[in-house]
Amino acid sequence: MEPLYLQTNRLVQETQQCFEKLEKGGDANSDAIEREIQARIDSITSNCERLEILIYKEPLNRRTNGKLRIDQLKYDRMHLQAALDTYRNRRYQRLQEEREREALLNLQFRPSSSHETSILMDHGQKHHTSLQNANRGVDDLLQSGAGILESLQGQRVTIKSAHRRLYDIANTLGLSNTTMRFIERRAYQDKFILFGGMVFTLIVIGLIVIYFT
Repeated sequence: MEPLYLQTNRLVQETQQCFEKLEKGGDANSDAIEREIQARIDSITSNCERLEILIYKEPLNRRTNGKLRIDQLKYDRMHLQAALDTYRNRRYQRLQEEREREALLNLQFRPSSSHETSILMDHGQKHHTSLQNANRGVDDLLQSGAGILESLQGQRVTIKSAHRRLYDIANTLGLSNTTMRFIERRAYQDKFILFGGMVFTLIVIGLIVIYFT
């Protein structure tokens, strides 16, 4: 087990040195260095798997220390693989930006491009006009909703006033307690109907605003 551990540890150090060459070498030999690094990482992975099997053949007093060393190798392998993936992603993004910049520099405008541009502008103007119309429609709906709410508030005041008048009349006429409770229960139900109508109106206005925006 010990020789395999030393060999794997040496592979980790050599792979780290390969990263230094990769950073200094530029794009000239980057493909070859990347393949070399990936091959070394694969070898480290294979060695770690073998070490995890061999550790159980060691004496009990050496297993704990051996397991810690194997875990360190596995951590180093993960770190190296992550560093390689990060380098590849950076390189791909750099190449993609270079291709896009090259394509932009080589773009040639044809005489018909002005016509295409005018079509795009007309389409944008129509879209802008449609948005303005939609905004005006939403404003009208909000104003209508505000008018409905004011009307409901006025009805609430009217109902309250009518309830007070009925109560006064009932006291004047000396109506029975059963009749009074019936009137109060009816007024209580009317209050729920009023609030329910207000909530329903607000929900409808909210849905219309969300739909149009």
